[in-house]
Amino acid sequence: MDTTVLLGRGDKILKAPESEWRKELAQAPQFFASRLAFMTQDHHRVRNFVVSELPRNHGQPLRPEKIALALGLPAGALADILADLERNLFFLVRDDTGAVVWAFPVSAARTAHKVRFESGESIFAA
Repeated sequence: MDTTVLLGRGDKILKAPESEWRKELAQAPQFFASRLAFMTQDHHRVRNFVVSELPRNHGQPLRPEKIALALGLPAGALADILADLERNLFFLVRDDTGAVVWAFPVSAARTAHKVRFESGESIFAA
């Protein structure tokens, strides 16, 4: 007997046979590998830094200068990486001054979701 999986799509719940869902799931590693192919080691370093540092920055956006200094990256290289991360997969969002205000899953901008970490830091979540 094939099990049915319920999938939420907008305001609808759709039924799909488990075999169909498992087939889609099996393709996920290749799908995400291709979506992340643009990222260099520095892209990963920047993304990991902003996600971990935003909660420590007292709810303030992260200035590019702070990111570049912390990671030892030239300002021009960092600007290119931030633009790539913003353009591809929507990893982060910058404000009008160029500061990182949102890096999935955390946000210095007020949202409906507030999280508090065991370390005591708190921030809004995307």
